[in-house]
Amino acid sequence: MDTVNKAVVTVLGRDTTGIIAKVSAVLYKHDANILDITQTVLSGMFSMVMIVDLRGSDFTVLADDLSAVGTSLGLQVRIQRNEIFDAMHRI
Repeated sequence: MDTVNKAVVTVLGRDTTGIIAKVSAVLYKHDANILDITQTVLSGMFSMVMIVDLRGSDFTVLADDLSAVGTSLGLQVRIQRNEIFDAMHRI
C-alpha cells in the first residue's frame, strides 16, 4: 500500500466509555480504513494510536470531524499525514 494514503491518528485524554467506537465511526463516515491500532489506559488516562488508509477521504474535512468528536469527548484527537509524521521523526 502506498504510504501517501496513510495517516497517523492520536487520541489522548481521560478514559470514558465509547472512545474507540466514536472515533472509528468518524473514520467509517469518511471511508478511512483502520490498518493498525494500539490503545492503553494508564491510571485513567486513555491513549490510542491508529494508522489509517485515507484513500477516498478528504483529509481536511476528516481532520475537522475528528477534532470535533475529540472536543465532544473532552479528548485531544489529531490526524497527521504519514509522510509528515515520518519526516518529523527521522534521525
